[in-house]
Formats: sequence, C-alpha cells, structure tokens
Amino acid sequence: MMVWILVALGGAIGTLLRFGVTKLSVPYMGNTYTGTFLVNVTGSLLLGVFIGWSLTKSTDLNYLRHFIAIGILGGYTTFSTLTLESLQLLETGSLSKAGLNIIANMTIGLLSAYAGFQLGRTI
Repeated sequence: MMVWILVALGGAIGTLLRFGVTKLSVPYMGNTYTGTFLVNVTGSLLLGVFIGWSLTKSTDLNYLRHFIAIGILGGYTTFSTLTLESLQLLETGSLSKAGLNIIANMTIGLLSAYAGFQLGRTI
C-alpha cells in the first residue's frame, strides 16, 4: 500500500511541476510546445541521472525509485501532450514545426536520458 501512496504523491508533484513549466513557457516562449519539449528533455535527463545513480547503490531503494522515477518523473514528463501538440501543429498547417517537435523530443530526450544515466553512475 505504501508504494501506491508514494507513486500517487510523486505523480501529483510531477504533474504540478509540468503544469508550471508549461504555463511559464507561454509568456516567455510564446507557445506551450516549447515547455513540453523542456519538460521531456529535463525529465529524461533527471530519470537517467536517478536510475544511473540508484543502480550504483547497494541499499534497497525500491520506495525511492517508485516515488521519484514512476511518481514524480512519470507525472512530470508526458508523451500524450507531445502527440497532441504535434497534432495541433499539423492541423494548423505547420508540418515542419510538428516534425521538428517530434524528432527533437525523441532524439534529445533519448540523448538526455543516456547522458543522465552515465552521469548518475558516476555520482
């Protein structure tokens, strides 16, 4: 039961963080998809750091993994928003922006996760 509570609390925190970043992206960047990109890249990096770090520890971090990796970072990053925003760009005729949005999120997200994983293994 404790794991469920930790995932739920972490998810609430992550969701609020994502909402805040997305809302802040509009006045500063003029759109929401840049905020989603920032969330997905930083979330991938942080997940990589956390998992890389946790795998170097001999102690049982099961509760912490559920709280951070599944809860906070699961609520923080979002694939569904990426797809919806890309669809909205396509519907407005912005094919190049939609394509760039998808490719950048996937490519830079993967590279961020890899970099974070490598970094996490060293700390």
